[in-house]
Amino acid sequence: QVRLVESGGGLVQAGGSLRLSCAASGRTFSNYAMGWFRQAPGKEREFVAAISRGGVSTSYADSVKGRFTISRDNADNTGYLQMNTLKPEDTAVYYCAAHTSYSIIVYSKGGSGMDYWGKGTLVTVSS
Repeated sequence: QVRLVESGGGLVQAGGSLRLSCAASGRTFSNYAMGWFRQAPGKEREFVAAISRGGVSTSYADSVKGRFTISRDNADNTGYLQMNTLKPEDTAVYYCAAHTSYSIIVYSKGGSGMDYWGKGTLVTVSS
């Protein structure tokens, strides 16, 4: 089992920044690729970003490319999502997820098939 706990969400004005964290415990964090997904009110959950087990490969949704950066610290069992130039349409509950396959995360439909999920953290961007 891997337990994932997100933190760092909150209320921010458009143009601002937030850094989300995903703290992992249980099995070896470095054995898993990690992804961030989000779900806005009334919408389906969508892929945001993914990072491979060693952190060499990353992938982003077009809507966040150039504004968000995913990273991880395997020594600290923590993943991060740095979000800059936030827009009101970024408002959502953000979830981190883990899977042994980086490709599965990148090509999943809204995160289907993930091995583990956190409970999410709410990000609200005001205009």
